[in-house]
Amino acid sequence: MVAQEFTAKTKELIDNLKAICASHGLGNDGNEFKIITQVFLYKFMNDKFGYEVKKLDPKLDKAENWEEEIGKFSGKQYDMLLLRMNPDSAKLKREHYLSYLFNNQNRQDFAKLFDDTLRDIAIHNNDIFAVKTGTGARIILFDELSNFITDSSKRDDFCRAIVNKLVNFSFEKIFTLKFDFFSTIFEYLIKDYNKDGGGKYAEYYTPHAVAKIMASILVDKPVNNVTCYDPAAGSGTLLMNLAHAIGEDKCTIYSQDISQKSSGMLRLNLILNNLVHSIQNIIQGNTLLTPFHKDGDKLMTFDYVVSNPPFKLDFSDFSADLDTKHNHERFFAGIPNVPKKDKDKMAIYLLFIQHIMFSLSAKGTAAVVVPTGFITAQSGIEKKIRERLVEHKMLRGVVSMPSNIFATTGTNVSILFLDKANTKGDIVLMDASKLGTKVKEGKNQKTLLSAEEEDLIIRTFNKHEAVEDFTVVVSYEQIKEKNYSLSAGQYFEVKIEYVDITKEEFEEKMSGFKKSLKELFKEVNNLEKKLKKQLQGLK
Repeated sequence: MVAQEFTAKTKELIDNLKAICASHGLGNDGNEFKIITQVFLYKFMNDKFGYEVKKLDPKLDKAENWEEEIGKFSGKQYDMLLLRMNPDSAKLKREHYLSYLFNNQNRQDFAKLFDDTLRDIAIHNNDIFAVKTGTGARIILFDELSNFITDSSKRDDFCRAIVNKLVNFSFEKIFTLKFDFFSTIFEYLIKDYNKDGGGKYAEYYTPHAVAKIMASILVDKPVNNVTCYDPAAGSGTLLMNLAHAIGEDKCTIYSQDISQKSSGMLRLNLILNNLVHSIQNIIQGNTLLTPFHKDGDKLMTFDYVVSNPPFKLDFSDFSADLDTKHNHERFFAGIPNVPKKDKDKMAIYLLFIQHIMFSLSAKGTAAVVVPTGFITAQSGIEKKIRERLVEHKMLRGVVSMPSNIFATTGTNVSILFLDKANTKGDIVLMDASKLGTKVKEGKNQKTLLSAEEEDLIIRTFNKHEAVEDFTVVVSYEQIKEKNYSLSAGQYFEVKIEYVDITKEEFEEKMSGFKKSLKELFKEVNNLEKKLKKQLQGLK
């Protein structure tokens, strides 16, 4: 009940912030995303700070107003309190508090005070919360938000309106809630800003069902102190589900994505989901051209990799730069050619699959969303990749999903599961295409899986069960015999039913067939006669 109530209140806060933006001319503006997410984050961090310091000092916990009580601390006492705080928590000065802004909102140049406060929090906590670019530059936590209002005379009112919406809301009672609450809030927070078309590698938002299936199949036993990676992370949906399945305190997240907006979303997602310790590993940059995460001179390898890479994209501007000697091992199957027409249809996902295979540790596992055509293509890079998966014995299975599982694309998708430790075989091929319920989402049709269907897929796959017309369990040799096809349907048995009948029943059936044939021939003759008459009439 608490979660439902706060979900509604949190969504109301987000809607109120959007309304403020709209009333100040920023509705659907490209900068609205920054304002909404950064203001939300400032409020979240403010309340989290209060929650943390109350745990450290009983006087603050018992005080009617902890901010008034903490105001009595000497500078040295305050500094000592900050030193005792969780290293993943934002360290705030007393003038950073929302209450300080609220009490000073009638000052001239309030917008400057508002901006300076957020920027100072960002600088003060830069080592924890900054996202790095591939060149090592740091993207700090907050922008000067009032500058997005073109009319400078309206900036003070804009910032006052924001502060007055924030002050009547508190996150403090929900910090004990876990992933499911914050994932719902995060999805609502960014739902209008996570559209494909936001630049190269902009994420097709991965449906919760797909993310859950990928994580639950990958993490089928307890693990500890593991690394998780997504080379095209987007806003981090897959990584958050994976971290939740493992345990947020038992894994370290690594990612790279060329989109600055997606990297900002991922940072917010990490903060909300108690994964601040991994922000230093969030890199904005081109994974294929300049992969960042390295162990000495070599690329790092990871225990778990998840990804929903872009399927098709024009990467002709750097395609030639990928074909270098040091990339030949990573892109063993080749680099897609640049077509003369429709460059935006270059199959960039094939490079991501190869990069992921190269990025797996000795016992690493991976789950990758691919277009279903990949699993049966009879030639080209697709087939070379499948051959390598079989020859190197690093395949765990495939789940072919229902059509329209992604509302934003009509492409049928499958999930490819890799496992470098699966040397014996027992590969699960699943056809889940008949599951789900079709619903309308705007102009698009979408297929939704029920919780029971999600669990059926996860349970059947992890148990390696063969179920008629649903799953098969095959060996590497069987896959070779089928020309490396990974489509479950090609392995299903064709069954012929034999029914025992008497001689009289057989003769009766044959008589019925003969009668039906006579009637069909009679109809054909009548049609021929009518056509002849019509042709004669035309002459």
